[in-house]
Amino acid sequence: MDKPNFDRMWETFIRIGEFDIITPNKPFIDVPKIIQIIRFKINPMISRLLEDGVINWYCFLIHGKDSGVPTTRDDNNAYFHIRVSAVEDKEPSFPDYCIMTRKIKRDWVSSITGINKSLLKNEEIEEAWRIIGEQTEWLLNMLDIYKEDIELPPNQIAQFYHFFANMTQIGIL
Repeated sequence: MDKPNFDRMWETFIRIGEFDIITPNKPFIDVPKIIQIIRFKINPMISRLLEDGVINWYCFLIHGKDSGVPTTRDDNNAYFHIRVSAVEDKEPSFPDYCIMTRKIKRDWVSSITGINKSLLKNEEIEEAWRIIGEQTEWLLNMLDIYKEDIELPPNQIAQFYHFFANMTQIGIL
């Protein structure tokens, strides 16, 4: 995967649904629903944009109003926060279920919380974004090996992440 071009980055959002960040031990959001959205909305969209030569980098995370979603203060929904780097300097064509699409300003991606770019060999945060894109690509590839007509049990994904964490023996909080 290429490093993203900060001058050609776009972001869009897919609404997941409301979540509860106040009640301890309550599930953040519906994991099977997240998996379904990734498999049947995000993956086909990203695949089409790549096949058409529209983008050369992408990533997505889950965020809410307090972490990058340009929505109202009373919006308690979680969203897939999808970022792409376009090959040309024009807005990629996203499906109708993508909302709040906008061009990313360079200073929005010039750092990543928790990543010290001075420790990177070339000290370029773009290299860290490239790795995050590769993590996203890995997730899409992993989900793509499963049959489409099943509801994928979350423990299947957890087992792959177990192997991922086992390589370094670093636990994820």
